[in-house]
Amino acid sequence: MAKRKEDNFFSPENAKRPRHEDLEDFDEDDDEDECTPFINGTSTLTSAEVGIIESIQLRNFMCHSMLGPFKFGSNVNFVVGNNGSGKSAVLTALIVGLGGKAIATNRGSSLKGFVKDGQNSADISITLRNRGDDAYKANVYGNSIIVQQHISMDGSRSYKLKSATGTVISTKKEELIAILDHFNIQVDNPVSVLTQEMSKQFLQSKNEGDKYKFFMKATQLEQMKEDYSYIMETKERTKEQITQGEERLIELKRQCLEKEERFQMIAGLSTMKTDLEHLKHEMAWAVVNEIEKQLNAVRDNVKIGEDRAARLDRKMEEQQVRLDEAEKKYKDIQDKLEKISQETNARAPECMALKEDVIAKKRAYNEAEVLYNRSLNEYKALKKDDEQLCKRIEELKKSADQSLEPERLERQKKISSLKEKVKVLQDQENSVNQDIEQFQQAIEKDKEEHSRIKREELDVRHTLSYNQKQLKDLKDSKTDRLKRFGPHVPALLEAIDDAYRHGQFTYKPVGPLGACIHLRDPELALAIESCLKGLLQAYCCHDHADERVLQALMRKFYLPGTSRPQIIVSEFRHDMYDVRHRAAYHPEFPTVLTALEIDNAVVANSLIDMRSIETVLLIKNNSVARAVMQSQKPPKNCREAFTADGDQVFAGRYYSSEYTRPKFLSRDVDSEISDLENEVENKKAQILNLQQQLSALEKDIKCNEEFLTRCHLHCKELKMKIRKCISEIRELENIEEHQSVDIATLEDEAQENKIKMKMVEKNMEQQKENMEHLKSLKLEAENKYDAIKLKINQLSELADPLKDELNLADSEVDNQRRGKQHYEEKQKEHLDTLNKKKRELDMKEKELEEKMSQARQICPERIEVQKSASMLDKEINRLRQKIQAERASHGDREEIMRQYQEAKETYLDLDNKVKTLKRFIKLLEEIMTHRYKTYQQFRRCLTLRCKLYFDNLLSQRAYCGKMNFDHKNETLTISVQPGEGNRAAFNDMRALSGGERSFSTVCFILSLWSIAESPFRCLDEFDVYMDMVNRRIAMDMILKMADSQRFRQFILLTPQSMSSLPSSKLIRILRMSDPERGQMTLPFRPVTQEEEENRS
Repeated sequence: MAKRKEDNFFSPENAKRPRHEDLEDFDEDDDEDECTPFINGTSTLTSAEVGIIESIQLRNFMCHSMLGPFKFGSNVNFVVGNNGSGKSAVLTALIVGLGGKAIATNRGSSLKGFVKDGQNSADISITLRNRGDDAYKANVYGNSIIVQQHISMDGSRSYKLKSATGTVISTKKEELIAILDHFNIQVDNPVSVLTQEMSKQFLQSKNEGDKYKFFMKATQLEQMKEDYSYIMETKERTKEQITQGEERLIELKRQCLEKEERFQMIAGLSTMKTDLEHLKHEMAWAVVNEIEKQLNAVRDNVKIGEDRAARLDRKMEEQQVRLDEAEKKYKDIQDKLEKISQETNARAPECMALKEDVIAKKRAYNEAEVLYNRSLNEYKALKKDDEQLCKRIEELKKSADQSLEPERLERQKKISSLKEKVKVLQDQENSVNQDIEQFQQAIEKDKEEHSRIKREELDVRHTLSYNQKQLKDLKDSKTDRLKRFGPHVPALLEAIDDAYRHGQFTYKPVGPLGACIHLRDPELALAIESCLKGLLQAYCCHDHADERVLQALMRKFYLPGTSRPQIIVSEFRHDMYDVRHRAAYHPEFPTVLTALEIDNAVVANSLIDMRSIETVLLIKNNSVARAVMQSQKPPKNCREAFTADGDQVFAGRYYSSEYTRPKFLSRDVDSEISDLENEVENKKAQILNLQQQLSALEKDIKCNEEFLTRCHLHCKELKMKIRKCISEIRELENIEEHQSVDIATLEDEAQENKIKMKMVEKNMEQQKENMEHLKSLKLEAENKYDAIKLKINQLSELADPLKDELNLADSEVDNQRRGKQHYEEKQKEHLDTLNKKKRELDMKEKELEEKMSQARQICPERIEVQKSASMLDKEINRLRQKIQAERASHGDREEIMRQYQEAKETYLDLDNKVKTLKRFIKLLEEIMTHRYKTYQQFRRCLTLRCKLYFDNLLSQRAYCGKMNFDHKNETLTISVQPGEGNRAAFNDMRALSGGERSFSTVCFILSLWSIAESPFRCLDEFDVYMDMVNRRIAMDMILKMADSQRFRQFILLTPQSMSSLPSSKLIRILRMSDPERGQMTLPFRPVTQEEEENRS
């Protein structure tokens, strides 16, 4: 054979140079109808349209992180590269990716072995061509079918079958199998895919049996043979079933004849059976009669119950009217008391103001009276002095003795000096008296301020003591919440539990009620406490006996005289009252009932009874509460409302809360403790400040009292001096000596004294007028004060009987409520009984309908029955016993008839099955005979074609040979004679050299390719044992066959460079480089001879 031209080969340097470029794809259009042939031939066949492999991509497969994506040509594809570059991995991925088993690859026994070390999974993506008329679901998949397989570390795998656009069409393996069957792809057929291991094994094998097996598997004759064997085994098993069925038929026929003979021997019992049927008819309608009687009795009871229910409804209405009247009376009295209280509270500030006015006017009047009396005393003293002066002047005028004139003048001068001294002393006394009055007023004012601050300190101390106690309770409640309701509550509850365990209570008391409720909104805690007040510490008892036991327990923990928790006596119920018809409703604001979470129906019912919590709204904002309750008509059934500050709002009244924070229901205990601690500190600071003020006042009072004492002593001294001077004046005036007196001086003094008297008199008149005016003002203020005080007293006197009436009305309301509750419970109990009777009536009616339906099934026409059901039952039992006695002696006719029919049907059924199986076996033998002949003919044809192709291929190298098939011993003998020697001297393949044997094997494989149908063929290292000459010859043969079969795809894996291949677009070379260290993707791309020449 001629050598190829040198320019058709790659240069050695270019062939060995590593390629790091990415894969260069060819034109997406793989239609190669216009391609020129690469062998001297003129093939005009078109390229394959279905089943060939367009591309493969691998990730984390075997020892490769990434291979591909790369594309195959539609005809001849060479995957070239050194060992370890990934050629066999591509072929292995093709087998595994198209559903092949791991063992078929000769690379491992399990799929998990194909996952790269250190990775969790591997992925394979294979694209199959799907064009032309033979395309598989072309409207669904399009021109390509993408098969994606995901392999996990545990060896499991999953499929995704996608269209050409990437849309997932299916994930089932059955769909993949259908696609492979449609394309006739057999990845486990060595003719389709010949792996490296199988290629080596086949080339090295010298066993004639192995060659025969290879031929049978490649042509799928082995599968046909196995199917034939399986069918023959099934045929033998079916024959065994027929034999067993025939044996069983003999036994069944014997049993059937026995049953028929026994049936013929049974005598008829028609008369007794007729009588029995008649009795059954009577029994059916007798049962109906008894149920109708029971139904009528139940109907009468229901009618009586409905009448009683109507009476209870009327009593409930009457009781409701009485309750409404009692509540109205209670409300009227409460309104009167509220009005009186409002009026009293309204007059209280005025009364206090009037009282202070009276005190002020009394003080002013007293001061005016003191000044008047002082002026009056002064006037009297001046008048007395005037009388004495006049008397003295007269005496002096009558005195005739003028010799004593100098002595008299001296005495008169001394008297005048003493009078001047007296006047000075009196002025000092007046000044000291004014100081005394000022000090007294200052002391009185300080004492009043001291008393006020003392009272304020006492109030603050009370508040501090209360806050400290509340703080202690709160701190205790951090460990035990029950201590918020009192320090004795935990011990009391333990005592209650112990008493209940010992059977002292009918029902265990519930309480304190505050511990049994929970807030939905913490901001409403103060509002709910202001509404419920002492009920939060109350307890509930089922009856008065339980109440007495609880009172006895409370006496152990609460001292006499101290307040105890309230005990509510009300029968315990498991269901909460239905208050929907009488509850208040507002779309924005809840009632106390809806604002609480109450798990215990007893607690809820007690709060409804005692406080009507379903009628009390909770409105956080004060102004909004006033607007809802007072600016417009209050919501239906709403009696009152409470704000978040604890203020109580009625339709016409508003009461501020006494409390500033919740005591029992607060959730944020730490915040409450912090606030209380701050308040305690503030109160302590306030007390300290008040004490300092008291100390300062006490110091001022003590200082003023000392000044007052000194003033009193000074005043006393002045009075003593005045009295002494006056006494001396009187002594001088009373001397009976005839002394000469200066009458003119005395007359001047008398005149001056008269002027003083007039001034004092005028001043007295003014003071008297002022005193009278102040007296009238004082009397007027006292009258006003007495009048308003009288009015307040009158209001208090009016309130006392109203309070008694309110207590009586409250008791009446409670009585009426208990009465209503009594009737409600009786009504509920009666309605439960009535509903139970109605349900019984419905059940009886249904039972009657069922019995009548059963009776009509037994006897369509109703029969008048005189006997009772029990009597008929006895007669039926007696007749049945008689029939059974007859049957015991002769047997049951129906039973025998049934057994006979069953035996006959079983016999006929089995006989039919046996006949059907015999026909099936006969038809199967005919079919299998024909199929076996066809199989032998097909095998002969394939054998002949394989021989012809083998001879033709050998002749291309001037070899001679023959193939001898021994189908009986399942051997295949191949004899080859190299060269043009004697054709009779054929040598066994074992006598050939390695290259000759490899060439012969290639011819054998190409022969099988010619007779086997598959869209693609894959060979791995087919030329491993060939020399250069045989390799070229084998390559030419493969390329020539590929050119003649362009509708098939050829994928050839070889470590050779393939640089000597002819230039053709039908040949695609995928040249793979050795993986570099750290390289994740193995770069390769298709290379044509033209590119190699251009590069060189």
